[in-house]
Amino acid sequence: MAQSLGNQKIKVELIDNFLIVWNPTEGSSLYKTAYYGKPIGIAKPKIPEFDEPLILDLMEGFYLAETGKIEITENQTPVSLEVLRKKALQLYEEFEDKYAVYRDLRTNGLIVMPGIKFGCDFAVYKYGPGMEHAPYMVSVKPQGSTISATEIVKAGRLATTVRKRFIIAVPDKKEEKTKYLIFKWFKA
Repeated sequence: MAQSLGNQKIKVELIDNFLIVWNPTEGSSLYKTAYYGKPIGIAKPKIPEFDEPLILDLMEGFYLAETGKIEITENQTPVSLEVLRKKALQLYEEFEDKYAVYRDLRTNGLIVMPGIKFGCDFAVYKYGPGMEHAPYMVSVKPQGSTISATEIVKAGRLATTVRKRFIIAVPDKKEEKTKYLIFKWFKA
């Protein structure tokens, strides 16, 4: 589970759409706390300490900035959450909904990674990559949206193939709650 980073804010530089932790000690600290980011040039780190800068995506960075764990600058000028939000809105489709789910999962102590290789929004771990295979694949659906039976069957087949539970997350931003629909597949 997630460890505390303490009160120290880690310094991060915004470069285009990426956030870089140049100090390897600080990057390693973020990574081993709850698997934030990826060390540059190391596809699957075997140990939590490394001598490379750490790259964060905007969603991770937004969460870490919002929770006061990192301090972001661009050209040595502080970057506000609003500036970061505007960048994220341009980069991610339905950023607000996806971020609401990301925040909810992270706040509840889960490890959240991009789920693109599973055809979903997030791959979610209890303990982290390398410790287990992600037991959950989560797709975010805005309130009021629809999903066809065919989409559910496709997602279910994929989830079964990769041995994951398929979850649809529906955030309610007004009430700051997320509802989760968990599908269980069985053979008749």
